Amino acid sequence: MAIPQIHLTRLYLAFAVCGLAWAMLQTYIVHSFGFDLYMSVIDGVASSALLTGACWLINNNLRYYLPGKGSYINLFIWCVALAAICAAGGRYLLPLIKPGEVYINFLQQSLVIRFFTNFLAIGWMAMLSAMYFSQLDQKETEKRRTEAEALARDAELYNLRQQLQPHFLFNSLNSINALIGFKPDEARKMIHQLSDFLRGTLRKDDQQRVSLSEELQHLNLYLEIEKVRFGHRLQTEVSCDKTCGEAIMPAMLLQPLVENAIKFGLYDTIGEVTVSIRGEMDGGYLVLMVQNPYDPLTSRPKRGTGFGLRGVQRRLYLLFARNDLMETHANDNIFTTIIKVPQA
Repeated sequence: MAIPQIHLTRLYLAFAVCGLAWAMLQTYIVHSFGFDLYMSVIDGVASSALLTGACWLINNNLRYYLPGKGSYINLFIWCVALAAICAAGGRYLLPLIKPGEVYINFLQQSLVIRFFTNFLAIGWMAMLSAMYFSQLDQKETEKRRTEAEALARDAELYNLRQQLQPHFLFNSLNSINALIGFKPDEARKMIHQLSDFLRGTLRKDDQQRVSLSEELQHLNLYLEIEKVRFGHRLQTEVSCDKTCGEAIMPAMLLQPLVENAIKFGLYDTIGEVTVSIRGEMDGGYLVLMVQNPYDPLTSRPKRGTGFGLRGVQRRLYLLFARNDLMETHANDNIFTTIIKVPQA
């Protein structure tokens, strides 16, 4: 498990401080039993070194292997084994300095106490290490999950965009093809408008935020193309409060809504149709409303009809994690789509 360098530095410093404190404490205890300072210091330093090594070993093992549920018995066995090794190490190493029979008898009689003391210290280290590394592992897992979700969200946003663009592009090319024969000037004009529109589209990604004014400027390029296709039949009304011109919204959010309005307003009719676009601020939201008349006998729009509307609703959810930011209504032969864009 990767640990930040600053955490490793703090960990080694903690081992050093705790080891020194344990050595001083054990030196004091042994000295209080009447042994000279030299022998007491050797006992304290040797015991502390063994215990510190055992604590470092179990900490390092837990860094790479965390016991799962039901396998904590293995951790308990590790602690018992390391405590026994520390006690045995002191028992066979300290007599090598020839301290005398009195100290050797004291050492042998204190083995049980030393064992349980070591076990408690190692057990505390094991518990703290397991908690720390479990928390660190959870943070890394959460980070990976968040990154994976972000990648999946970006991929889905990109996929939504790719599904929207060809539909509009094919319609525009078909219209250009129809105009070339008898209205070549309008065909050339439409090609330039389409080029400008697509150039602006390529400069924007799905999570980019733009002001409402910028969005309306880009939308106007789309409407100019559609007006070439439908001529005088397509009329538009744009009405936005002065306060919402600088409101921020996801780029290219309006175009699919207006495209849907044109589809249901003009495809099954032969008269003039007015598509209205309104914007206003309502609390902490930018509220955008797109309306179009429709023929209930032919269009029959339903709530959430069309991939464009589903794509916008899905995009709003991916960006804001909310499903209540879009609604549609069909009343009195008027189809209305309302979206709310949080500004916070």
